[in-house]
Amino acid sequence: MKRQFDVAFTAKILLICLLFGVMLAVQSVAAREIAGVAVPESVSLENKVLVLNGAGIRKKLFMKIYVCALYLSAKRTAASEILADQEAKRIVMNFLYKEVGVERQVEGWNKGFRDNNSAEELKGLQDRINLFNSLFTTVHKGDVIRFDYIPEEGTQVWINDSLNGTVPGEDFFAALLKIWLGPKPAQADLKDAMLGNAY
Repeated sequence: MKRQFDVAFTAKILLICLLFGVMLAVQSVAAREIAGVAVPESVSLENKVLVLNGAGIRKKLFMKIYVCALYLSAKRTAASEILADQEAKRIVMNFLYKEVGVERQVEGWNKGFRDNNSAEELKGLQDRINLFNSLFTTVHKGDVIRFDYIPEEGTQVWINDSLNGTVPGEDFFAALLKIWLGPKPAQADLKDAMLGNAY
């Protein structure tokens, strides 16, 4: 009787351990961790599933500023293909640095737009860039800025799950993406990471 009990008890323990192992495996597939930030492998936007294309850390000198993740309808490794893609997209910035003021953010956005878009393109985008710049607030460690591109609607700017505004035009989101994926990206190794070439 005792032997049967021991066998049954051992079987239950093994089953529990197996289930626990499966749960851990599922969790590791569901999200990866970068600089302490959980980065999901997929997200839902407008009832569509977007997959993680790539993610990396934005650094300045020795400081880690934010973790940036790019989500697409399907994985792509060429920046030109991503910029030409007109499907829904998401960029998520999880801040690691203690504080980034509005002025510093706007300065960074403007430099990124200037470095990666022609004078003619900027002329057509300037009013929308001004609108975009007006949507930001000072962010702190742990805060999240999210850009959701929704076809025929535009770029939604979210800060900590609060929708601050929407900037119209597919061309605007492409110009925004170039800040990370353009010819003069904010950071070369971050571009590679967002293209899925490194993590």
